[in-house]
Amino acid sequence: MNLTRRRFLCISAAALCAGASPAAPARWRGIALGAEAEITLHGPGAEAVLTEAIARVRGIERAFSLYDPTSELARLNASGRLAPSPAFRLLLRQADAVHRATGGAFDPSVQPLWQALARGGDVEAARALTGWERMTIRQDVTLAPGQALTFNGIAQGFATDVVTDLLASRGFGRALVNIGEHRALGGPWRLGLSDPAAGYLGTRTLADGAIATSSPAALRLGTGGHILDPRGLRAPLWSTASVEAESAAQADALSTACCLLDPDEIRRAMAVLPRIRRVTLVDGAGRLRTLTAG
Repeated sequence: MNLTRRRFLCISAAALCAGASPAAPARWRGIALGAEAEITLHGPGAEAVLTEAIARVRGIERAFSLYDPTSELARLNASGRLAPSPAFRLLLRQADAVHRATGGAFDPSVQPLWQALARGGDVEAARALTGWERMTIRQDVTLAPGQALTFNGIAQGFATDVVTDLLASRGFGRALVNIGEHRALGGPWRLGLSDPAAGYLGTRTLADGAIATSSPAALRLGTGGHILDPRGLRAPLWSTASVEAESAAQADALSTACCLLDPDEIRRAMAVLPRIRRVTLVDGAGRLRTLTAG
């Protein structure tokens, strides 16, 4: 299994239930978060939990999709104001924490800049619209004029956490959940690390934690990669950044930001954010560098 930023959702879980007899797994295949999806669960009660897991994923789509005009995010971008659901408010708090820890390198208000580059628009005018701090979060969320948000750098990790937490609450003690990012219950699980330029670089072991990986060149946008510096300071410094943490949402957002940060800046972010375990960086020549917490 290559640890790339692919958008294929695959959940494989096994319930820890002493003495339980083997049973056929419960399976579902479909579309989730805009990608082909598959969920496979093993153990007692798998069919009921599978139904719950699908419902949770659909709920996340209804909140954070850029392409569903009825989603909370689409309605916020269209009107500039939203009374957020609890899940939307939680994701805002998580995004805000990583934004602050990274000095603004992670900034969901980058959406106008993304659109300008994708459509050949006025890039500098779009960059002037970015700025997480220009948004107001109180009872309602209010965007500054011209602003729009994207949660593509954190929503897949958030979905991974939601489904993993559901499985844990229903007694599934060993699981590997992949909704663009990985989170494990139990383990150990072996995951491969790949870089768009250098290819396969090796494997790592994951147990009771999450791994999220970002590679700017995994998707082209205009003449460059898809990870943009909202501050306008620099092009990506790393070909790939992979973050290990307890939370997949936090790992997802930080891996995005790490592509734009030097090692000292990454260490400062790791010191601020809780439960970050390790950051693995791949430079343009395919050389690995690892930063650990503590």
